[in-house]
Amino acid sequence: MGVRHHHRGEPGRSRQTGAHLPGRRRRRAGVPDGMRTPIIDANVQPHFRYNSEIRRYLPAAHKLRAIPDVEQQWYQAPGGDYRQDLYGEHYPGSDPETVARHLVDGGVDVAILNPLTRGNIADYLLNSCICAAVNDWLIERWLEADTTGRLRGTIRVNPEDVKGAVAEIERLARHPQMAQVGVPLQSREPYGKPMFEPIWEAAAAHGLPVAVHINGGNGVDYAPTFAGHAHTYPGYAALMPLNAFVHLATLIIEGTFGRHAGLRFVFADGGYDILTPLMWRLDTFWMSMRDQTPWVDRYPSQYLRDHVRFCTSALDGPTDTTLTERWMDYTDKSTLLMYGSNYPHWSTTAVESAVAGLNDVQREKVLWRNAAELYAIAELEGSRL
Repeated sequence: MGVRHHHRGEPGRSRQTGAHLPGRRRRRAGVPDGMRTPIIDANVQPHFRYNSEIRRYLPAAHKLRAIPDVEQQWYQAPGGDYRQDLYGEHYPGSDPETVARHLVDGGVDVAILNPLTRGNIADYLLNSCICAAVNDWLIERWLEADTTGRLRGTIRVNPEDVKGAVAEIERLARHPQMAQVGVPLQSREPYGKPMFEPIWEAAAAHGLPVAVHINGGNGVDYAPTFAGHAHTYPGYAALMPLNAFVHLATLIIEGTFGRHAGLRFVFADGGYDILTPLMWRLDTFWMSMRDQTPWVDRYPSQYLRDHVRFCTSALDGPTDTTLTERWMDYTDKSTLLMYGSNYPHWSTTAVESAVAGLNDVQREKVLWRNAAELYAIAELEGSRL
């Protein structure tokens, strides 16, 4: 099923993230009256109402193919994957009106929707069709039906099909509500490897960040760590974000960021609490062996501000909030971090807990300013009342 008016004749964003060319306009997000800081939620996962809903959006040749269910069965969280209060009339995260109400109640002005697909699938062409179907579903059911002006979307692509991923970016990049490209955290190879570079080049050319998010499912999934499978959910949840740093290290060391000044990556599953020691370690090894990477022209940690963002996680950071302000100053985390609720999952992070202990400057950066710059949401700049 094709998407209506993918291309509307707008010039599109410039390569420099945060800038708009004349004629590129986004709808203004509703900002409630009162003295408060705007909020951008950079990590919301909408879900299908039922497993077969995706078939409406698949090409005719694929409608009867066997595809995995939406549930993430391999490592289910104790007590269920979603917030307990969301189980009821609708599948959690599947009803736009309910999700919009929860976002409004939480004070969110703009939400970045990043739907999961069906995990990694051995048939890479089928996987690409599923990604395209998810994108068409997201546009029809969520973005074009949105009357609040609060929603932005993610173009899901399959990195195992580089040509298909680039084609999908080109198909949807000019849709006015698509804000980023989405890929799984689990991968056959680190994302700094040369075979993936055409995807990142296409994203950067359209000014679209690349969001990396856990995308588990009943497909042929990769191990949650590069050393293999964890035995229990705690091991899975604690160790999976380490994949982000393998991707990040190769994007720097392989020179990907150096070749694409406009490329931005968003690691949406947290892990920023261990960013500082890992980057210190990478800096140290680079200094000792920089003759092997002459294209890396500065400390690896100095690439972070221009190319990398993380989303908040309920499990990251010091448990003592009196230490949070100082802790955030290490590796300049307040510039790198964006609020992401992870709604509707069990680990949904409320705004108050995400910014507990931060000073006013740090709070403003995390709640909206970093995301507004990254996603070119210019309408919030003058809305702080």
